Amino acid sequence: MHIHFSAEGQTWPIKLTGNAERTRSALLRALPMALQLHTPKIAGSHIYWHAPFVEDVEGATHVLDAPAGAFLYWPVRQFLEITFAPLQAETAHVTLLGVLDAPIEGITALAATVKRDQGRRIVSGRLTAGEDGMTAPPSPSPLPEEMIAAHRRLWAEMPADIAQVTRSRAIMHPAGPVFAAEGEARVLHEFLWWARADIGKRDEPALRQATALALNKTATRLRDFCHMTDTPALLFALESLMDGPLPFRVLIDEAIIVAGRIGAWLDLLIPWNDINTAFRNALDGRGDT
Repeated sequence: MHIHFSAEGQTWPIKLTGNAERTRSALLRALPMALQLHTPKIAGSHIYWHAPFVEDVEGATHVLDAPAGAFLYWPVRQFLEITFAPLQAETAHVTLLGVLDAPIEGITALAATVKRDQGRRIVSGRLTAGEDGMTAPPSPSPLPEEMIAAHRRLWAEMPADIAQVTRSRAIMHPAGPVFAAEGEARVLHEFLWWARADIGKRDEPALRQATALALNKTATRLRDFCHMTDTPALLFALESLMDGPLPFRVLIDEAIIVAGRIGAWLDLLIPWNDINTAFRNALDGRGDT
């Protein structure tokens, strides 16, 4: 079975392989998928976008063992990604979904473009099913209609209160608010995955309370420190559901998707390559050895 990855006027086929049936089914249900490409900050040598689903790891392949051209799902980062060379030091287990069925040089060139342009423009792409790929509609969600609508809006486009964060030129703006907001969202996303991993190991009321506190903390910081409105309101709405009758697994998965998407939009505002170059130049210029 093949799917197709498209970006910057080019299309690459990806052959789905292996036995990760649960994750592959979630992937196919999400197609066609509009995506925004991100440049890596630590592992390097891959391009990635955020997945609109949450699944546990299948197969547990160590990420450093993924060959060039691997198409994989990285659960605790909620990434779908394509590698094009060996990754740098990183400790994580991932789900291998397939392999690029085309020369790797095109992805390498695309990655260079994403690295150069992130923070200047959004490099968009699309993931679609091939002629031999059958997709099924997603199951109905038990979440309230207003939460479903907010989820769709968040996934469809960057919220206005995130997009405006880079416009301020007050003291240490926009870097201070942007980095603070991105860090808050990323830490929340990681915490939510940890809470999810403890389902069945800790009392559910304790997990619900901890998750509600984490959502409140991040929402409050985004509202009061980073001057956002609609984005923290969505997190506050999720917090309020933690004390209700909906299953915790449904709520934690929705919170993970929402927090990951918020962090992803914020990440796209940051010109990471330019910042890293400036950081290196500043360190070199101060005479360290």
